[in-house]
Amino acid sequence: MKKAILFFLLIGLWTVSKAQGLLTAKQAVEIALENNFEIKLSQNDLKIATENVSYGNAGMLPTATANFSQSNSVQNSKQTQTTGEERSLRNAKNNNLSVGVSLGWTIFDGLGMFARYDQLKELQKQGEFELKKTVLNRVSEVISTYFTIVEQQNLLLAIDSSINISKERLKTAENRFSIGKASRLEVLNVQVNLNEDESSRLRQAVVVKNLKITLNSLMARELDIEFDVEPEVEYDDTLLIDDLMEKAQHYNPDLQMIAINKRLAELELKRVKASRYPVVRLTTGYNLSQSESSLGFVSSSNARGLNYGITASMNLFDGFNQRRNERNAKTQIESADLLIQQQQLNVRTAISTAFQTYQTNLSLARLEENNADIARQNLNITLAKYKIGSISAVEFRDAQENFINAVSRFNSARLQAKLSELQLKEIIGNIDL
Repeated sequence: MKKAILFFLLIGLWTVSKAQGLLTAKQAVEIALENNFEIKLSQNDLKIATENVSYGNAGMLPTATANFSQSNSVQNSKQTQTTGEERSLRNAKNNNLSVGVSLGWTIFDGLGMFARYDQLKELQKQGEFELKKTVLNRVSEVISTYFTIVEQQNLLLAIDSSINISKERLKTAENRFSIGKASRLEVLNVQVNLNEDESSRLRQAVVVKNLKITLNSLMARELDIEFDVEPEVEYDDTLLIDDLMEKAQHYNPDLQMIAINKRLAELELKRVKASRYPVVRLTTGYNLSQSESSLGFVSSSNARGLNYGITASMNLFDGFNQRRNERNAKTQIESADLLIQQQQLNVRTAISTAFQTYQTNLSLARLEENNADIARQNLNITLAKYKIGSISAVEFRDAQENFINAVSRFNSARLQAKLSELQLKEIIGNIDL
């Protein structure tokens, strides 16, 4: 009879597997990494941060400007000269034209430009870790949803096998009724049980379908794409807390981003201190100017040539704002140190609690696996006894429900073990398949 139950399970597996094709957990992750909208948005943020890392954005390169201006006027003019002579002209025209190119270059600003450039590079690193964190979150979500489908699909297969067994029970009950060894009431009870199993299957099928829609959404593809999943939830039972603590120091994105925040605070202090020093700027340019006047001592003039120079400025007193800004920058560094210590404590706490949950779930998975084997054996024995009429339909139904419940708990325990493993790997910042 054990072979019969196995046959029913294989029939259920074949019925499901003929849908569209197997989608592995690795393939689901790859599709999500390629299509997921949040990952694409983080990638765009990183592109912007990368583009911002330039010498020009830091103020280290010269700036060149082209200038052009022309003004015209038509006026009624009247002039009284020093000799007393008066001159007047109606509709006097005046034209002024100026064309030039100017170049400016700040060659020293207290090394503030170098601090700004380093800040831009740190912001780029911050964008990389933001992307990594987004990828970790989405990968974790995809994997947890995928293996939840595996768990619920296995439960659906168990219900299918239960339906097949109930159909066999119904045939047996009808045969016994036809030869007078069972009452009509027993046949009706078995029929009710079969209807209950089919109702459970409909509800469970909806659960699986909705989970597949969710996974398709995470992969950013058509929601109605049908797929099959792997038959088993495989989990890693070899994780060690010391290794997890060590890896978290190197891979945890939150710790890495907080370290960058401290570096940014240190660079901000350098940039603020640069205001204590003079700013030296070189300027040069080439200009052409031309003017015409209908009335005046000079009827037209033009000039062209090169101009150049150097300017220097230094803040002598700004109402103690420089001192205030430096103090605030130092306080930001102290706050960054405190945040690093706080985040390190948070990570250690999260790993410790998650590891305890992980160990408990591993133990539960082993226990429920044993319970599922016992429930399967009990169902086989009960089915054989029911066929020879040594037990009642009610007793067999209890064994059947115990089997479904045991399989459900076993699937749930394996899923929880996988999810707790996934949570630990997400905390340390290194998820592998």
